[in-house]
Parts: sequence; structure tokens; C-alpha cells
Amino acid sequence: MILETLNLMHYNITSVVPEVMPTATVSILLLMCFLFLIWNYEKTSSIPGPGFCMGIGPLISHGRFLWLGMGNACNYYNRTYGEFMRVWISGEETLIISKSSSISHVMKHGQYICRFGSKRGLQCIGMHENGIIFNNNPALWKEIRPFFTKALSGPGLVRMIAVCVESTKDHLDRLENVTAGLGNINVLNFMRQITLDTSNTLFLGIPLDENTIVLKIQNYFDAWQALLLKPDIFFKISWLYKKYEKSAKDLKEAIEILIEQKRQRLSTVEKLEEHMDFASQLIFAQSRGDLTVENVNQCVLEMMIAAPDTLSVTLFFMLVLIAEHPKVEEDMMKEIQAVIGDRDVQSNDMSNLKVVENFINESMRYQPVVDLVMRKALQDDVIDGYPVKSGTNIILNIGRMHKLEFFPKPNEFSLENFEKNVPSRYFQPFGFGPRSCVGKFIAMVMMKAILVTLLRRYRVQTPKGRGLNTIQKSNDLSMHPNERQPSLGMFFMPRRNIDKCQDD
Repeated sequence: MILETLNLMHYNITSVVPEVMPTATVSILLLMCFLFLIWNYEKTSSIPGPGFCMGIGPLISHGRFLWLGMGNACNYYNRTYGEFMRVWISGEETLIISKSSSISHVMKHGQYICRFGSKRGLQCIGMHENGIIFNNNPALWKEIRPFFTKALSGPGLVRMIAVCVESTKDHLDRLENVTAGLGNINVLNFMRQITLDTSNTLFLGIPLDENTIVLKIQNYFDAWQALLLKPDIFFKISWLYKKYEKSAKDLKEAIEILIEQKRQRLSTVEKLEEHMDFASQLIFAQSRGDLTVENVNQCVLEMMIAAPDTLSVTLFFMLVLIAEHPKVEEDMMKEIQAVIGDRDVQSNDMSNLKVVENFINESMRYQPVVDLVMRKALQDDVIDGYPVKSGTNIILNIGRMHKLEFFPKPNEFSLENFEKNVPSRYFQPFGFGPRSCVGKFIAMVMMKAILVTLLRRYRVQTPKGRGLNTIQKSNDLSMHPNERQPSLGMFFMPRRNIDKCQDD
């Protein structure tokens, strides 16, 4: 029909166009008519979102993600178009969902176990069809996940408590290493060192330089965040991505050296069963031909960065919230004293720390670090009445969902939000279903053990006039504080000194 409409043989164009009209004008008018017809014949979507506009819409939406960051862009689009809407990333249709029923549907069904991201970007950081976090090959991902599941559950989960307690106590004894001249502590790096030490003790077991590896992990995460959604043309301009490539290479090389040291140790030990940790299991799987050396290296790297990357930031935000809410701190300390007393926290205590657990959950709800989940549809489907084609990208905006539904005080930090049992569909900090966070149980154990051990010895304070709302944050792949600002330092006040002053 379009061709018939514009067929100059079908109509006598000279009979309808004045002879005085220039040829160029006629050409422009015909082009405008052609574009207008294409616009009208453009296939429309039933899902709310910006218009295609001859390809301009996809360029603008992808550009907004690159400019604002993923988290900010998702919140903007959900506010503008609703809790189930459609944009484009790299020209691919992408759904942004912050509706609990839709999020629950995606998480529990196996056709959404795949993630999406720039192939070139994932190759650069080593995650393309390697590791577990962004491995987009479902078959390979299913082969690798059991190694993580075994390491992060059962005996490993129980042992993590004692490891966390000892590491936290050891680092608190060396607090001067992270204390600045004015007495304030770089809490974020302090948490990174503790979580890296616990991960190394449990999963690798090779001595390392914490400060050096922590810095390399920070740079690796910056590269991961920067490259994940970049278009292919970005990687054709070498000076644009070389620094990110170097950051990824630096950490990968450092981990490869540690793994090689692990191999040498395994070759000389007498009782092998005493050294069968996560890294050992992977190394022997490679020797059997089950895994490639690249996959072994990437799996160890991802296990080592997981806690220093996100869990440490989560703990940092929690300590800021504790400093801002003394009544919450008081309630937590009463429970800790009643349940634990003067000894260290143990595995049997975990289920009895209800106030601490409610605090952790409310902190993750109110100030999330990872509030987005990225998936890809592997089959055609219908979600809440909307058709979803195979290959469609999906971003689950969980952080926004946590402030829209169910909770009595959604925009406030209040433990009242968890006084009653919260149905799982309304609170998903780790996700659920076949591709939920494999470390969700051990993460909760680590947070409880570190917080309890620290709070029994110190009260935390922020500099006057500084709090969560004054901390500058970037909301991209995850929520991170801007580490160039001076407001991240905190003070640790020994509790015995505080109690003595209060008694006097």
C-alpha cells in the first residue's frame, strides 16, 4: 500500500503540482509524505513507553541510561510511564518493571534465568560465558552454580560465623590502620578489608595484601559498571575503554597469581581433604576437564569480589543509619546483651537476633545497594497481560518496588515496616527462584556477625550535620557513595569509655 501511494506512475504528479513549484520542493514534499506514512505504519506496542520516532526514541533511551546511570534511568522511566514500561537499550526492547506481581513472575520462571549486557563489555571484564554473575550461557551457568551453592551453604555457612567474628575482632584491634589524623575512620574500606579477609579465609586460603586487592576490586567494579551497557562503537575507540580494560586485567592477573599459589600448595599437602575449599574444588574440576582455566579464574575472582563490592557498602550504609537512629541502636544492644551476653556470637544465636534482623532488612529496603536485577526472556510469555517476546531484556526495579507496595511507612526508615511478617513477593533484596543470589543466606550471616561483633565494642558516630541524606551517591549498576567526598568518615567510640562517662 505504501509503494502504491508513492508510485509516480500510479498518479499523474504533474496534474496535482503547480508548474511553478521547484523540483527540489517537490522532492522534499514527497520525502516528507513517505516519512509520514512510515510513521503511521510503524508497529506500535501495547506496553507504555516512549515512542520509536524513526529510531530517535531508542537512541534517547539508551543515551539516558549512559548519562544518568542505570538506577537513575530506571526510576525516571517508571515514574514517567508507570511500573511496567518499555524502552530500548542497544536497540533491543527492554522492559523496566517495579510491580511486585510482575517481578515475582519473572523471578520464579526458568525462562528468565539469562541476563543481558554488552558482549564486548562482558568479554573485557571476563564475565562473558564465564563465572556466575553475568554468565549468559544457561548451560554453562547451570554447570558452575553448584560449586558456589556448595561453598555458600552447609558447613561453609556455619564456619563463616566464626571466621567473620575473628576477622572483625582482628581488624578492630588494628583500627589505627584505617584511622585518619582527626580520628575518623574510613569505614567503607574497613568493611572491605573485613569482608575480603573472610572470603579469602573461607574460599581461597592464600595470604594476600588486603589494601592492594581492595583497590583493584574497586577499579574492577568501576570498569564493570562503565562497560556493561556500552554500545559496540565504544569499543572501536581504544582510548575510551583502555583504562577500563587495564583495571579488569590488573585484578584478573592478581587473582591468577593467587590461584597458581593455591595449585602449588595443593600439590605438596599431605592431607588433601583439609584443603578442599571452593578454589580447590574448581582446580580439581579443571584437572578433570570439567572447567576451563578461564572459568576457574573468573569463578574465584567473582567469589572474592562479591562481599567487598556490595556487602561492604551495605554495611557502611547500615552503620550510618545506626548513628542516625540512637533508639534503634539501643534496642539492638538490649537484644544483643540478652541473647549473647559477654561471649562471641555463635550460629545458635542467629535466629534469636530478631531486632538485628529487622534492622538489616529495613536497611536493605530503605537504602538498597543492589536494587536492580537484569534478565532476558528465553521464550515468548505474557506478564500481567502484556506480551513479552523471546529475547526481550528485562530490568526488575526492586528498590522502587520496596517503596511502593505493602510497607506501612514506605518512605521512612522504621523497624515498624518489619514488625509483621512480610510476604516474600513484596521484599526481595536477594531475589528468589532459579537465578536468585546464591549467597543470600551467607550474606545475612556475615552482616549479623560483623554488626554484632563491632557494636559490642564500639558505638558509631558520624561527623556533626552529616548523615545518609547528605552523602552523595551514584545509582548505576548499584548504589555507591561518591568516595571523593569528605563525609564518609565515621568515629568509633569504645563502649566501655562511654559507659564509664555515663556512670560518672
